[in-house]
Amino acid sequence: MPARDLFHDAVVHALQKDGWTITDDPLTVRYGQDRVAIDLGAEKILAAVRDREKIAVEIKSFLGESELFDYHAALGQFLNYRLALQGTEPDRILYLAVPKETYKSLFSRDLAEASVQQYQVKLLIYDPEEEVIVQWRP
Repeated sequence: MPARDLFHDAVVHALQKDGWTITDDPLTVRYGQDRVAIDLGAEKILAAVRDREKIAVEIKSFLGESELFDYHAALGQFLNYRLALQGTEPDRILYLAVPKETYKSLFSRDLAEASVQQYQVKLLIYDPEEEVIVQWRP
């Protein structure tokens, strides 16, 4: 099993506070002979339409020496995980969870901003101290 991110529990608590039920921790997905472990699978019952919204969340802390280098690794992981999900659970939406301070410092930069748009990366911005979701960026 892969090592958990430093802020794993904070994101779990933030999702639960937002009404999500954690269904998989981790969410294991097969793609051909490969198996990937996405940090979380969650769902929320949408009462108005009596349906369920399902998400997968890949959590990142961005605590390495370079936020940009950490983002390159996270983006590659995100794109591969999204590909694997499309083949097995196409109704599940993948989010990249990033701390609010990283969002402020990294995702306002041109390269990160352009790649989020180009590759349609959905972001979940969280506060690791308050354990809340600050913003969903579809």
